[in-house]
Amino acid sequence: MRNAETSCDLVIDAEPHRVWRQVADITAPARFSPELQRVRWLDATTPAPGARFEGYNENKVLGTWRTIATIVECDEPRAFAWTVADPDGRFGEVTGDPMATWRFDLEDTGNGVRLIHSVRIGPARSGLSLAIDRFPDQADAFLRHRLADLRTGMLETLRGIKTLAER
Repeated sequence: MRNAETSCDLVIDAEPHRVWRQVADITAPARFSPELQRVRWLDATTPAPGARFEGYNENKVLGTWRTIATIVECDEPRAFAWTVADPDGRFGEVTGDPMATWRFDLEDTGNGVRLIHSVRIGPARSGLSLAIDRFPDQADAFLRHRLADLRTGMLETLRGIKTLAER
């Protein structure tokens, strides 16, 4: 499957370090995302490159699954990114490649922060791969649907972070 990407953004009326505190809190997406249900640190208690956390996801079409995330960028107050792997082989052979790379980018607007939330799917297999395997002639439709579904969750996460940061 080819890599696919999507992103969403919004402006938050708060200083960058205040927004950063919410972005770097690995529990924030689980509080707002319809898919990510919970997370827990595995070998760290604070965000830093190489730190890992476990996530539990649920989707009405894909079911439930566990991921292991590794922080790959932690540049306060500009960027926070992590890769996600399928440690249980639920979607296929376990490789060293990520199923997805997630990130937040913060841009200081001078009177707030433009917060960008993005994801790149691939190169490792994911739930999307299973659907495409079964119905290869519908690959483009599956991809469009999955990216729209992810954008919906990303917007909910951004709105939740905005609420917390603007309090």
